[in-house]
Amino acid sequence: MGEFRMLRLGNQIREEISKLIAKEQIKDPRVSSHLCVNRVDVARDLAYATVYVSSFLSDGQLKVGVDGLNSAAGFIQSSIAKKLTIRKFPKLTFVVDSGMKEGFYMVEKLNRLEKEEAEKAASTESEENSDE
Repeated sequence: MGEFRMLRLGNQIREEISKLIAKEQIKDPRVSSHLCVNRVDVARDLAYATVYVSSFLSDGQLKVGVDGLNSAAGFIQSSIAKKLTIRKFPKLTFVVDSGMKEGFYMVEKLNRLEKEEAEKAASTESEENSDE
């Protein structure tokens, strides 16, 4: 399969898994509706697909949710395989993706630094004005 088709298939699988999670069709109690599927990397031979899952839940809850998804992988594969018409459906493996949370914390740090710089600039200007 071409690279573009692999990306498109990954996006379709991501959307279908997201729908299953949002509609709470996965009966495993460990799977929370707060889980977010970031991306799906499909192998070129369609044998395997890695599903990256993140959430703003605690790290422990996220790991438990990913374990629940891994145990429900057979149900998820069969549900999606019925909807997509492809020759061979890949075996799904769910992994924790901490990139979204790390990016959020990085933006928070940058905003704090920006605010501190603005406060320093404002205090410097007020000191200069009081000296005149």
